[in-house]
Amino acid sequence: MTLLHADRIEAGVGNVAACRDLELSLEAGTVWSILGRNGIGKTTLLLTLAGLKPLKGGQICLDGRSLDQLSRRARARKIGLLFQHPEIQFPTTVGETVMSGRHPWIERWRDSSERDQLIVDQELERVGLQGFGNRSLSSLSGGERRRVELAALAAQQTEMVFMDEPVNHLDLHFQTHLMKDFLADCRAKGRAVMMVMHDVNLAVRFSDHLLLLFGDGETTQGPVDLIASEENLSRLYQHQLHRYPAGNEFFFYPA
Repeated sequence: MTLLHADRIEAGVGNVAACRDLELSLEAGTVWSILGRNGIGKTTLLLTLAGLKPLKGGQICLDGRSLDQLSRRARARKIGLLFQHPEIQFPTTVGETVMSGRHPWIERWRDSSERDQLIVDQELERVGLQGFGNRSLSSLSGGERRRVELAALAAQQTEMVFMDEPVNHLDLHFQTHLMKDFLADCRAKGRAVMMVMHDVNLAVRFSDHLLLLFGDGETTQGPVDLIASEENLSRLYQHQLHRYPAGNEFFFYPA
């Protein structure tokens, strides 16, 4: 089932065109990674697909409805977004931060329910931060804060999940353990995931499909096994990469 469809869209900022005439369909239970060089427009495209930046052309439909026709609350129930560098606007606790993921589902002028709190507690336990609910967010390390942000995203329980550099600040264990667990849960629940990634090997390992941004609006996309070639990725990064087997998988290493 197609959850989001981009119909010949153009996205960019200033003179930077992330894509032109891009056709993209995100199916339930699939995981995509956007790859490209610095400054090529990866984050811009992600925010455009999430409805936070205006399109320069084309149309984005979510569950068959134009994205720009949905209210902010309706979007928040459909689309969850993990920013690359979230800003702390005011003092807050870990528990309050994760509970913010439940806000689209809490009716106006009502408090959170026992079910909301149960979801918050479950997601904190999933990221290994059980018992941290009353801690100040500002007292955490960068990696701990990223895990809180992932917990808030999971607590939002949306059909679409957009993540900008989800492994920022995470150590090797949490990069692999959390991503594997989080993405397996998304696939099992029929959610579609789109990630901006810098680590090509993590992208290849955890994604089903890749979207490559070459610059000046040129893109290519498809299943990982088809798109993750030495030719494509060497051209993408303007640096020679070699593909090596690793068990039943493969990885890329720069020359």
